Amino acid sequence: MSVSVLDVIRFLGGVSGLLQVASVLGLVLLLLKAAQLYLHRQWLLRAVQEFPSPPSHWLFGHMHELQNGQELQELQKRAEKYPCTSPRWLWGSEVSLVVYDPDYMKLILGRSDPKSDGSYRFTAPWIGYGLLLLNGPTWFQHQRMLTPAFHCDILKPYVGLMADSVQVMLDKWEELRSQNSSLEIFGHISLMILDTLMKCVFSYQGNQQADRRTQEGCWNHRACQLAHQHTDRVIKLRKAQLQEEGNLEKVRSRRHLDFLNILLFAQMENGSSLSDKDLRAEVDTFMFEGHDTTASGISWILYALATHPEHQQKCREEIQSLLGDGASITWDHLDQMPYTTMCIKEALRLYPPVLCVGRELSKPVSFPDRRSLPKGFLVTLSFYALHHNPKVWPNPEVFDPSRFAPGSSRHSHAFLPFSGGSRNCIGMQFAMNEMKVAVALTLLRFELAPDPFRLPVPTPRIVLMSKNGIHLHLTKLL
Repeated sequence: MSVSVLDVIRFLGGVSGLLQVASVLGLVLLLLKAAQLYLHRQWLLRAVQEFPSPPSHWLFGHMHELQNGQELQELQKRAEKYPCTSPRWLWGSEVSLVVYDPDYMKLILGRSDPKSDGSYRFTAPWIGYGLLLLNGPTWFQHQRMLTPAFHCDILKPYVGLMADSVQVMLDKWEELRSQNSSLEIFGHISLMILDTLMKCVFSYQGNQQADRRTQEGCWNHRACQLAHQHTDRVIKLRKAQLQEEGNLEKVRSRRHLDFLNILLFAQMENGSSLSDKDLRAEVDTFMFEGHDTTASGISWILYALATHPEHQQKCREEIQSLLGDGASITWDHLDQMPYTTMCIKEALRLYPPVLCVGRELSKPVSFPDRRSLPKGFLVTLSFYALHHNPKVWPNPEVFDPSRFAPGSSRHSHAFLPFSGGSRNCIGMQFAMNEMKVAVALTLLRFELAPDPFRLPVPTPRIVLMSKNGIHLHLTKLL
């Protein structure tokens, strides 16, 4: 059958007509989307009109603050120039109110607004929905069941486990130190923390610190994955052991209970309210939150003491008078080192491991100065900017432990290294204990000094990191 030229023309005409219709529909959809974005931007502009901020690009907003490596410095400038808070535009149609005022912090943290999805969504496939990511009644239920795991009677035996892991790290430092070169400490501290967590969560008696990775690789998340990849198998094995006749009471009577045992008890006592998936998520969340945050905190604390030798020596003298040769450190010692605690807190003020948290307003909010925001608005609580706010902390860049002297007064929400309100860090006491043990035993063994040729460059990641590592000179004490 032959095809006439007329048929071809008709066919092409039909195709052309369809393309024209598709083009018109595409244009209409594009215009509708543009109108939607325009109206949304106008809503955002009205919402923040009472809150001044640095000049922003109509499309790229304040993205330049995040891309030039000066994000922390820009936050400090905001805190100096714009009272209490200022909007930060990420794109032309996305903005968050950055908060760095104690009264504003107290108000937001005292509410029950959910965490903003954008800040934490990328972690969900890895750690699941534990306390970090849950919201609403489910979060409250998990929080109530997990609280007994951080009771002081549970935490006391952990101090010995922490000390053992620190001593292994310090032994490695003795082997690696050199008079002419500095040591990058973050990687070693990261493995030490992992070692401690494995002991406290799983009663694992291996030695993660024996794994000699490269300096670049030892602090990354592959370290945590060593624990995560076998979590399901370990949970099933432990459940089977506990379900053996009479074994449950035997475990309860132990002086030392690990985190997993306590979670399993909670699961058994609360029936199906805590599934195996929930259990896995809480274990992984504890490993995730307790690993990088504490490693960051200890690394920056040691750096702060290295750069302030007079405070380092006062801490050392306090610890020596308390522990002598440091052969053993116990729970009771941790509350008897006030000056060391002051220095730890001041370092956490200057270098907070967790830089910020996000909230999405579930209802309108009115701030103490009568400015307000509508429901659905995003708020970023910047702990870094709060801690460097000169209106809250005079001379904020000066390392001054006396700010935390016993009896000193400050706003209840001026110092938030572990967040605040009902959603503050449930493992706060656990983390502080780790920091005290690590600092005390390190100062008994070494004198610390910075490497003047490789000073750290603070940079925001999941936690506060250094672009080039944290390098210290270590001198063995006689």
